[in-house]
Amino acid sequence: MSEFSRRQFLQVLSVASAAALMSRHALGQNTGAGVELAAMPADWLPAGIRSRFVNNINGLRIHVLEAGFESPQRPALLLLHGFPELAYSWRKIMLPLANAGYHVIVPDVRGYGRTAGWSSDYATDLTPFRSLNKVRDALGLVHAFGYRSVAGVIGHDAGSPLAGWCALTRPDVFKSVVMMSAPFSGPGELPFAVSDAPPQSANAPESNIYDELAALPRPRKHYQRYYTTEPANENMWHAAQGIHNFIRGYYHFKSADWKGNKPFRLEARSAAAWAQMPEYYIMDLDKGMAETVAEFMPTAAEIAANTWLPESELQVYAEEYGRTSFQGGLNGYRMGSSGIGVAEQELYAGKTIDQPSLFISGSSDWGTYQSPGAFERMQASACTDMRAVHLVDGAGHWVQQEQAAATATHILNFLDAIG
Repeated sequence: MSEFSRRQFLQVLSVASAAALMSRHALGQNTGAGVELAAMPADWLPAGIRSRFVNNINGLRIHVLEAGFESPQRPALLLLHGFPELAYSWRKIMLPLANAGYHVIVPDVRGYGRTAGWSSDYATDLTPFRSLNKVRDALGLVHAFGYRSVAGVIGHDAGSPLAGWCALTRPDVFKSVVMMSAPFSGPGELPFAVSDAPPQSANAPESNIYDELAALPRPRKHYQRYYTTEPANENMWHAAQGIHNFIRGYYHFKSADWKGNKPFRLEARSAAAWAQMPEYYIMDLDKGMAETVAEFMPTAAEIAANTWLPESELQVYAEEYGRTSFQGGLNGYRMGSSGIGVAEQELYAGKTIDQPSLFISGSSDWGTYQSPGAFERMQASACTDMRAVHLVDGAGHWVQQEQAAATATHILNFLDAIG
């Protein structure tokens, strides 16, 4: 960025000024029916990374960040981001991977950023947001670039199970997989040896962990359940503190910079166990996410000292989400809780990831343990060739941004070892 742009970004801490900045590069909300967006401004990106579009991919016009494109016939890597992230979230490790000889392809996944062709309406049809349809997006993008296979698919946060599904369903295309922050515990099993079981009563009472959370002495709710509600997008998009400060608070709260992040294994999937996690996972029942993270906003000194997400880089997220809203990403959470796509996933029941796999997370990341047992199942049964697990010191949830050098080194060592 120019020095003028940096100074301008640093001044943007109010809703009004953020809106003024957003008008510079915004060309309409990303519903797929509006004006086509331009590529990401070059001064937002490190030299050696370019922004471009790939058309006609499963109904999408996919925005891609790309590194290592200068040399043909390189092995490729596909990187998939999570929530609330963007292709931009991989900016710190793209060049090390490209410099090691890879063509690094990084899309804004369906529902995010400058990729168009998805709906940001709450009432939209959720079926395009199914996991296996997003695998189709990834497969189409790989083929569009002229590859029959990629050396690895790498996913973070919600991109981690997406990478897992890519590897599980198309091992011929995705030759290895790196999952980050969110363990992938496999597709599950169908009921087995139950031919003589009695009919299950439709009136059998079910234990509801969400009701149990609400009934705690300090009433709580699970963030993913909150993300399925209609008010969630408006609460974050038009947060009282402004979208820039909302994202700053959210990223800080889930990072190693917040010293309260000291994760450990939870003994069970129960309300009492879940309630031990920080409020960004188990929220107070009467608060939205904007109010939740506002209570943990970093100080001015902490913001000034942050080297992994300076204000100028944070403003890229504020501009992009200020234009699109958060609803595209939230629709992925809604799809997951709706039951849509479960039947087609059951076609892979019992199937394992048999190609080389790697897991990376921050040692201060609760994401490793938020689903009790998933971390262990990933290693014991879901992945039959897991080469290593790395919990990186000095990183919370945003490991590839907080500790970019260590993350890139772990990935490259893994790729080197598997040849």
